[in-house]
Formats: sequence, structure tokens, C-alpha cells
Amino acid sequence: MARGIKVGDEVAITATVRRRVTEDRVSVSIPTYGFPHSIVDRTSKVKRGQPVELTGDVTHIDEGRVTIDLGVPVTVNADRVRVVTA
Repeated sequence: MARGIKVGDEVAITATVRRRVTEDRVSVSIPTYGFPHSIVDRTSKVKRGQPVELTGDVTHIDEGRVTIDLGVPVTVNADRVRVVTA
């Protein structure tokens, strides 16, 4: 099992802002994910290159990869996430 992470744990991953898509959404790059992802950003005005922390619950673990529910399932390497709440 990956670093003590279990299904149901709340984990965080640090993504990097790529660009603003609309007034209330930004595109982010999630390490080891490999697909575009956008998040709602209504309250702050983040800038390109700024790190943002995304949190979600672990839904699946498989051979060093972890699937996190960020509104949609996102699968990343387990060494890129940290446990927030077990």
C-alpha cells in the first residue's frame, strides 16, 4: 500500500495554475496526471505559475497510483499526495 494512504483518506496535491479560462475558472497542471483540469476560482485572483492545493478523498489505490475524487476522478502517483485527514 502506498505510504499508508487508504481508501477514504482525505489527501492534498499541489497543482500549478496554467491560465485563466473564464472569469471564475482556471486551468491547472496536476503532477503525473497528464490531462487538462480546471477548477473554480471565484474568490481569489491567482496568477499563472502560482501553486494551488487541491484536496479530495481517495477512491482507489493501485500499485503506487492513487485515484482522488476532485469532482472527477484524478489518478496520480502516490508520492505526489499527502494525507490531510486519515
